[in-house]
Amino acid sequence: MDYTVKLDEALTRLHDEGRYRTFIDIERKQGQFPHATWTRPDGTETPITVWCGNDYLGMGQHPVVLNAMHDAVDATGAGSGGTRNISGTTVYHKQLEAELADLHGKEAALLFTSAYIANDATLSTLPKLFPGLIIYSDALNHASMIEGVRRNGGDKRIFRHNDVAHLRELLESDDPNAPKLIAFESVYSMDGDFGPIEKICDLAEEFGALTYIDEVHAVGMYGPRGGGVTERDNLAHRIDIINGTLAKAYGVMGGYIAASAKMCDAVRSYAPGFIFTTSLPPSVAAGAAASVAHLKTDQDLRDQHQMQAKILKMRLKGLGLPIIDHGTHIVPVIVGNPVHTKKLSDMLLENHGIYVQPINFPTVPRGTERLRFTPSPVHGPGEIDALVHAMDELWSHCALNRAELAG
Repeated sequence: MDYTVKLDEALTRLHDEGRYRTFIDIERKQGQFPHATWTRPDGTETPITVWCGNDYLGMGQHPVVLNAMHDAVDATGAGSGGTRNISGTTVYHKQLEAELADLHGKEAALLFTSAYIANDATLSTLPKLFPGLIIYSDALNHASMIEGVRRNGGDKRIFRHNDVAHLRELLESDDPNAPKLIAFESVYSMDGDFGPIEKICDLAEEFGALTYIDEVHAVGMYGPRGGGVTERDNLAHRIDIINGTLAKAYGVMGGYIAASAKMCDAVRSYAPGFIFTTSLPPSVAAGAAASVAHLKTDQDLRDQHQMQAKILKMRLKGLGLPIIDHGTHIVPVIVGNPVHTKKLSDMLLENHGIYVQPINFPTVPRGTERLRFTPSPVHGPGEIDALVHAMDELWSHCALNRAELAG
């Protein structure tokens, strides 16, 4: 077999479908976010505004976070030096887990190198802890949740997105004595809609199922202390396992689960994705702990974030652009064609200094390709004006339809 030819064929398919992804070489400017410098392929540098970052609150440049990281580097050096079981557990890791457990009102928390690994490792391990476990998974769950459910060797059921009636049908059709777990999200990042948390908790109690919620697009941003939608709606106590990230609103890196002490202890003891992975650098853990602690008290930053999202959605709606608005901070603008989506993204970057990545299949269904904007408290009126004017001009230039709201 000519392996190179096969590689060429695979990459050509992506190019032909308009789904080939390229890295954009940017350097964020500390203290000036969302502004950054883009190094073009020819080596020239261009100032840009980042509109697709997940550092939702700008905490990646907050002095509280940076000072904590500097202090930890000065005190301990760079890496952790090992897995959590073998020399890689430090006071910084324990402090962070304590902050996270407190954030969600749980007995314990368990830190992973990313929320992807936290989802994958936990969901693939649970059938070892509960033999015969059936996992009921929302159709639009994160790829990391899908992967964990897929390879855990247990039974799985996929229920239609946010369709509680379908979930009930699936629960009713299974053995009432079988262990069960319902896995879903609080904020779905592609459409920006909320999961029906309370209704799912009601079903879980009725059928004796555990609940597992992914709050990665909500922690830090919702709830009086940033505990996510479950905290905002006073439902965290009804969730057995909460998954979150430290790489979005908290501005650093890492993921975690928060649950009972026994649940965290069991996952810690059985999950290969935890056992065999070098732990986060102490400086990253220190910065994340500082960020979590700070956002427990900074409601103003959360309020600013929501206001910026409302302003951007209102102005894009005023242009007749087909945006999806479910009341969250995520602002998707539907283009509906992968080639057009990539072209719009390229023109925004090259001609207007606005960076937003195209979102294409398989991340979203074919025909719903989109640009997904993530406004933050540090996107001011000037940045919003520039984005709105550029979108208005390019939408007309590309002869795209102006539509009613898509959601």
